[in-house]
Parts: sequence; C-alpha cells; structure tokens
Amino acid sequence: MVFWRSVDWQRPWLAPYRERGRRACAELEQGASVTEALNVLKQRCAGRWPSLSAGPLRFVAQAAQPRGEAYEAFIARSACVPTRDNLHDLFNGLVWLSFPLLKRRLNELQAAEIASAGIAGTRGPVRDALTLFDENAALWQAPPALHAALRERDWSALFVGQRAAWRSARTLLFGHALLEKLCAPRKPITAHAWWLPPEMDCETHMLAALTRDRLAARSHLPLPVLGVPGWWPENESASFYADREIFRI
Repeated sequence: MVFWRSVDWQRPWLAPYRERGRRACAELEQGASVTEALNVLKQRCAGRWPSLSAGPLRFVAQAAQPRGEAYEAFIARSACVPTRDNLHDLFNGLVWLSFPLLKRRLNELQAAEIASAGIAGTRGPVRDALTLFDENAALWQAPPALHAALRERDWSALFVGQRAAWRSARTLLFGHALLEKLCAPRKPITAHAWWLPPEMDCETHMLAALTRDRLAARSHLPLPVLGVPGWWPENESASFYADREIFRI
C-alpha cells in the first residue's frame, strides 16, 4: 500500500490535522513528494507563517542536509526542514503547519543546547526531553480532578468514575511519531501528556512552559491514548481499563 493511504483521517485524534492532511494526500496522489505537498500547504499559511531567525521556514528534501550536521542545527541555521517521503515526516510537517510557534520554540531550544554543548555520544537530559516532547507529546487540557487521578495512576477514577468530566477535557496529540504509530492503533501506545488548565490556549501556554528546568524535570505523565473516552470503541466497557499490563499502578 502507498504509505499515505494507511492514514484514516476520520480517527478522532487526527481532527486537528484532518483538513491539511487530506490536502497533502491529494497532492501526493497527483505525484508530489511529501516536501512538495507540505510547501504547497505552507503557501496557504501566507500572512501568519512565522519565520525562524534564519528566515521563512520551508521544507526541503533530506539530501539538502549536510552530512555531519545535526538535524536541529541545520533547521536553525537554514530555516529548512529536511523531509523524507514517509509517514513520519508527513506528520512532522503537518505539526509544523498546525503549531509553528511551538515547533519553532523546540528548535530554538535544541539549537541552543547544541551550540552550548556540541554533539556528543548522548544528547543529554534537556535534548532528550525536547526530543521526547517533539516525538510523543500530548497537550492535555483537563479539569484538575482528572489531572490528579492521572498523576496518581488511579485509572478507575480517571476513566470510569470521572468519565463525565472528560466532556470538559481536550487531548491534542502533538508528537509526530505518536501520530505515526496510531496509524496502526494498539492498546499499549502511550503519550507523554503535558497538563494544561482547560481555559488556556495550548500553544501559548506551552511556549511559556517549555523551559530547560521543566523539560529536565520530565513534567509529563503517561497517558494510554486508546483509553481516552470517545477515541476507541472498546473503552466503552470498564473492563478495558482492567488490563494491568497497560494501566499500571
């Protein structure tokens, strides 16, 4: 199967990306590369597309990245995002198009760490945390009672006892690797959830909250994605959450 046809854009977790994702796939069906499809979509963001310090961001083929230069450093230096023809990079581009300020902030932090410490055998705690956020974060706006239940790993309270409170919650998947994994949904898939009060604007809040200290402190919580009410038919039964291999204490 052609890789982009494996995406079911009707999945509830893809709602923030659905319109752009379908447009990108239409370009791919006409023979465009992922790079070309994303750049077409970017043109429609004219007037509200933020620049990096190196200039307006654009998507380029992977071959444009010089050998030996770190991915994040290249983006910061050139304002170019190396892009391959696969689902991983398609979702990465869609997140850039949907949350450009937050993606820019992540890149600025990565580039600053590289400029300060260079590229060693290990990334270090801050760069590791940045990468985990970029790849696997969920921005979770929920009432404090739900936040407390998740913090305590009280799965019964979180998903069964307080299920009605999820009507006031919003779960936004940001990590592009997480979105890619969910093209083949499996019960163990877990997001790194960053809690935000319900009244906050997700991107604005996270721009202020993403600091070196908070990243190094690993301020996220594990959220089994298919447990989100309304996201998976099987979780309508309370027995879904009795699986202690997934919903661990």
